[in-house]
Amino acid sequence: MLGIRQLLSPFASSCRRIPISHSYARDAVTSSAASRKPSSSSLVRIVDGLYKTYKPITPGIRHLRRPLTPYLYNGDPLRLLTIPKRKTGGRNANGRITIRGRGGGHKQRIRTVDFIRKEPGVQDVVRIEYDPGRSGHIALVKNRDPESKQPWSYILAPEGLRAGQTVQSFREGIPDGLIPGFVDVGHVKKKKSKISSGFSSDPSKVKAGLALGQMRSLTLKVGNVLPLRLIPTGTQIHAVALHPERRMVLLRSAGTYGTVVAHEEKGVYSQIRLQSGEVRKVLQTCPATIGRVGNILHDKIVLGKAGRNRWLGRRPKVRGMAMNAVDHPHGGGRGKSKGNKHPRSPWGWLTKGKRTRKPGPKGPKNSNKMVVKERPRGVEKREGRRA
Repeated sequence: MLGIRQLLSPFASSCRRIPISHSYARDAVTSSAASRKPSSSSLVRIVDGLYKTYKPITPGIRHLRRPLTPYLYNGDPLRLLTIPKRKTGGRNANGRITIRGRGGGHKQRIRTVDFIRKEPGVQDVVRIEYDPGRSGHIALVKNRDPESKQPWSYILAPEGLRAGQTVQSFREGIPDGLIPGFVDVGHVKKKKSKISSGFSSDPSKVKAGLALGQMRSLTLKVGNVLPLRLIPTGTQIHAVALHPERRMVLLRSAGTYGTVVAHEEKGVYSQIRLQSGEVRKVLQTCPATIGRVGNILHDKIVLGKAGRNRWLGRRPKVRGMAMNAVDHPHGGGRGKSKGNKHPRSPWGWLTKGKRTRKPGPKGPKNSNKMVVKERPRGVEKREGRRA
């Protein structure tokens, strides 16, 4: 088949001249180029309605798998809520490596996420964003109060929260007058009540029950912050604080959640089942956020190639058996051998199930009074997975 350049050349020899127009040639070239370079939509495949895979036109995307996140904002973050991240390559002030496997990676900015949530009032969710510093997503919210000192803030984005919705913080309790017939006893200071669950001593139980239902319908929404004493048992929560006045520290990574198991009769502690299965006592005045942390498919991501790990700032890791004896307990020897040694870390700690610390009830006496039930380990954990 003759090429277009040959057909257009006046010096084409030993071939019959075919009349052809320049417009036809231009259309033929553009159409052939378009056929060589397929559109991006033809390269993407949707799997189970949850993941996005790609046609393997290169080795790096053959096994690449990403969750579908059409709700994520594609632009830059709000700059006033970010600070530059100065990378250390895993080295301390003396230049010695203290964290192995770190180095390189793309330049990043740290998003300052609000884990205090003391600003009261309604806050509008502007957008859901990606955060390179955590596995979950974050939400940009704006306070409707014009007199707020900091109207803009980032919060953890729970599963199901989208742009256009609203969130509120009741960390200090339910304000008076918000719900007719309901008085938050914990919010009213210097006032003693025989009822420790946070409800007013209304003579009419029917009226109190209606007020309780109205309170829960208004406050128990995804993304709202409430003290544990106002959260009913069985509710999924995340971002739990361990002190009434400090930041939230528990249950913050992607897809994690805890469950309120019980409220003690004395009205001091509540029991929470954590993601690991541990049941722990937390003060009822400590705040928690309703819902589950978003990006629940984070652990199903397949990077597809080693280069994406380097983009994330992760360096290659070497097996201990491939090292010298001076570098690792498994190193040295002739051939592939670790010398009948039990598996250990580079610093000599046993790694296959040996308890290296003693928290909780099985440890020293009164070492951790807050742990009611330890997380399942070994056979108990495997049986739980089968169930």
